[in-house]
Amino acid sequence: MLIISNTVTIDEWEVELSAIRSQGAGGQNVNKVASAIHLRFDINRSKLPEFYKERLLALNDSRITKEGVIVLKAQSHRTQELNREDALKRLKQLILSATKVERARRATKPTRNSQRRRMDKKTKHGNTKALRGSVKV
Repeated sequence: MLIISNTVTIDEWEVELSAIRSQGAGGQNVNKVASAIHLRFDINRSKLPEFYKERLLALNDSRITKEGVIVLKAQSHRTQELNREDALKRLKQLILSATKVERARRATKPTRNSQRRRMDKKTKHGNTKALRGSVKV
């Protein structure tokens, strides 16, 4: 069982884990050992609350298929157990990141005094250039 929050958990039957061969150099065991983990999680079939499902399906992420299946491949470790833990941890992070609600940005306006200072600085800079003779009329 994967614990997402105090009230939300994912049962083992909802996550499909399969062992596959890792890519890249592996030495003597490269053709014998399947240490990478391929994780598949169907969002629509899961027991996640509707809020979680809607947010996950709305994500524009290449790891989520059009059918609503999250596909993760973990192969950074040498052992199957560590890759399994890594895949489950990444699934949890993806679900938590989808449910995080960002605060709306409130547009701010520069103060009148800061606008005046900016204009004075520009005027002063223009005047010093003209006095040096770098600006030709």
